[in-house]
Amino acid sequence: MKKEPQLPDFNKKDDEVTRISGIRDNQSNVMIERFKELISEDRLDDAFSIADEWFEWLHPSMAEKEQTLYSHEEELKRVYSRLTEGR
Repeated sequence: MKKEPQLPDFNKKDDEVTRISGIRDNQSNVMIERFKELISEDRLDDAFSIADEWFEWLHPSMAEKEQTLYSHEEELKRVYSRLTEGR
């Protein structure tokens, strides 16, 4: 019988929220630095493309309100399998 991988303890919400928040912060910082680089290189079309895609994270009043959706792949597979059993 195939043994399923051990999942993290999702009851430890604070740890998971902190981890995901850190990932989002890192992505945001990388995007902002890249935006600044493109502006300094006078590549405005490229910079505006990034700004268009990441607008919600760039805009000061929206940055903290934009939701980050996260899902655990193995958990989704198990739920899908359970919901589609017998089909």
